[in-house]
Amino acid sequence: MSTAAKPKHIGRNISRIRELRGMKQEALAQAIGSNQQAISGIEGSEEIDTKKLIEIAKALGVTVEAIENFSEESVFNFFNNFYDNSSNNGAIHAANCTFNPLDKVVELYERLVQVEKEKVEFIEKLYKGK
Repeated sequence: MSTAAKPKHIGRNISRIRELRGMKQEALAQAIGSNQQAISGIEGSEEIDTKKLIEIAKALGVTVEAIENFSEESVFNFFNNFYDNSSNNGAIHAANCTFNPLDKVVELYERLVQVEKEKVEFIEKLYKGK
């Protein structure tokens, strides 16, 4: 078994970043002025032209270095560390909520009803004025 470092597959990194961003190949193609088949080819390539890589990085909202150094492990480590550092291991902090969400819904509904009443009164005034 070889211990040599496996070369980075830039196309695969682009594909994974694109997927994590919720972007389809067609959307990326449109963003760089290309077509879906070209993106498919790029994502299958181990190496990519620097100019094209810069365009793709910009379209994905990441740096060229982020694409070149991307690894699945770093993404998982980021999210694991993020949740491990929270006080209750990723659970929603409902205890920090200083209001009852249902009260806010009722308050919003009452405000909407009031606005509708005001609209009706205004329309009735307009109608009576004619």
